[in-house]
Amino acid sequence: MLKSRSNLMIATLFVLIIVFVGYFVFVDEITAQSEEKSFLTHSGGVIVTSGEVLDPLYTSATMEFDPMDYLRDFDYGEISILSDGTTLREYTIIAEDDGVMEVAPGIFYNVWTYNGSVPGPTIRATEGDIVRINFINNGSKEHTIHFHGIHPAEMDGVFEPVGGNGGKFTYEFEAGPVGVHPYHCHIMPLEEHIVHGLYGVFIVDPKEGREPADEMVMVLNGLDMDFDGENNFYAANTIPFYYQHHPIQINTDELVRIYVVNMVEFDPINNFHLHGNLYEYYPTGTDIVPSFYTDMITLSQTERGIMEFKYQYPGNYLFHAHKVEFSEKGWVGIFQVSDSDDNKNEDVEYGN
Repeated sequence: MLKSRSNLMIATLFVLIIVFVGYFVFVDEITAQSEEKSFLTHSGGVIVTSGEVLDPLYTSATMEFDPMDYLRDFDYGEISILSDGTTLREYTIIAEDDGVMEVAPGIFYNVWTYNGSVPGPTIRATEGDIVRINFINNGSKEHTIHFHGIHPAEMDGVFEPVGGNGGKFTYEFEAGPVGVHPYHCHIMPLEEHIVHGLYGVFIVDPKEGREPADEMVMVLNGLDMDFDGENNFYAANTIPFYYQHHPIQINTDELVRIYVVNMVEFDPINNFHLHGNLYEYYPTGTDIVPSFYTDMITLSQTERGIMEFKYQYPGNYLFHAHKVEFSEKGWVGIFQVSDSDDNKNEDVEYGN
């Protein structure tokens, strides 16, 4: 009996030793994995991530993007007139998937681009024009362009993958309906191609035109830096806090028109709040009569519209997501409103 109990105690002690040693091996492995996925940024911050990252100590930007230039840049294409009098607008869009963008000091992001930027170019046409897109895929993966709007099935950019390393496809369709529409890659896994940056804006103007205004495009986007399915930063036009540190210059009593498109993935909603003012809002921009007058809209993925407003009083006015997490992680900006047509050019520094 004593021998049996002694053997049982020895066996139990052996099991406990194995469990004890196994526990510390497991902890060491987890700790090592955590250390492998932590890095120090140039600005002194430590980022710990559960996914793949670009190490800023060994990475440099391969492309530059200026949100202020993008804000008011519209691509009307190369224009010619067809035999029946219809206007043809022709564009060339090149996809690449090996870009690196510095989205904040020491923070780098692997971007996939249309024409070397995120978002891609803002394509603009008038209702009834023929739009011809010469698409070239210089990336290593298959890509397409899917336009929201009305067009034939074979122009939808879903079932016609374009191979990488120089693959080509021509999209051609009649511009319509009137409004502001997104375009994006539609290759699966879809969210991977979108979150890396393959999207842009397509504006279709009404034949009768719109009232002259200071026009801008704001694409609301999120940046999943470690590719774990959660956004780490948010922005209007890609660079977090950019329009807070570089306020947008506008004038009192001047009509401002913003084409806003929400391209944030992973989060179910986004929103746009304007300080010190309200705006007329045209959902999707398909109607020339505004649907409501407000200071905040809520948008789901690829939801979009047109905002119009005038400021009566000069000064600095915030605009931002009213979802506080988004604004505190970069989706915030300032309109610097002046009484004069000669806007100030100095950048103003504001805290985050």
